[in-house]
Amino acid sequence: MNYTRTIQCFIAVAVFVMMMFPTAADAQVPPRFYWKSLIGANAVPVIYMDMSGNVNPFDPAHFVIPESSVSASVALGGYARTFSLFNRSALVAVLLPMGRISGEASLFDQTFKQSTGGFGDPTLEFVINLVGPPPIKNMPDLMRYEPGFSLDLLVDLIVPIGEYDNEKALNIGQNRWYGRVGAPIVWQLGSWVPGRRTTLEFLPSVWLFGDNDDFVGHRLSTDPKFQLEGHLTRDFHEHFWGSLDMNYMAGGQSSVDGESGEDLDMLGLGFTLGYHINDNIQLTAGYMATVNDSAPTDLRMDVFKLSLVFGWHPLIEGMKRLGD
Repeated sequence: MNYTRTIQCFIAVAVFVMMMFPTAADAQVPPRFYWKSLIGANAVPVIYMDMSGNVNPFDPAHFVIPESSVSASVALGGYARTFSLFNRSALVAVLLPMGRISGEASLFDQTFKQSTGGFGDPTLEFVINLVGPPPIKNMPDLMRYEPGFSLDLLVDLIVPIGEYDNEKALNIGQNRWYGRVGAPIVWQLGSWVPGRRTTLEFLPSVWLFGDNDDFVGHRLSTDPKFQLEGHLTRDFHEHFWGSLDMNYMAGGQSSVDGESGEDLDMLGLGFTLGYHINDNIQLTAGYMATVNDSAPTDLRMDVFKLSLVFGWHPLIEGMKRLGD
């Protein structure tokens, strides 16, 4: 296997598809996001998502408004970079959502029919590996790399500087600080040969929310929320892979002026397909929808995602120039 083909399989590790939002929008991290890459790798994504349901898809608290109908078109741009810290693999990323949201919701004896657009709250993410292989610092490390069992520590912080109107129930910005702490897990199943790789991946996390003290003139509070994401991924070809996806949320009870709503109990199922167009570009498409959403107070949402991610590494780009 030549170096270029090897990089084709690893450079897209820094793919930042948000979802997630990862922490923005539907808060679903894409499969294979926490695979490790050559230290110093960079990635820039362009992502489109189309979402609908009975919650604000820009708000990971997922405050359910019964009998509401909300839809959103979202574009996201970001940057991610891998580096070594304390001789462990680490990653930093930033993501800025933007787009348009519209819908109808009934709150406080008022009916809100709204449409708004603009920039959302940016997400800052830091990830460091705790258990797993050492960082990939050079080409020999890359050729020998196998994830085995890998456990990371993840910290996300969302900064409340997005578009917000205190007279609207639906906003792109959320007017409060929030974030999460998680533990991404990648478990290699079988051989690590491009075209035959299989992984089982989990991301348990806890979300913490500050208060929004001006939610249409009221105070909105949210209890901590537990989230578990899971992916079973499989190569179909050296350049083409797929994943079965799961997303579960519990807790996160929201209250307005002290009057409590319902705890979340959401299960979403979906799939993702990824294709490496060339050494630097990966195309990913996915769909997820809630499956236990029959009651009026149940969270209901479906999401379609399409992303194009450009990744590069100075060492690899230099090797390609030499090869030319």
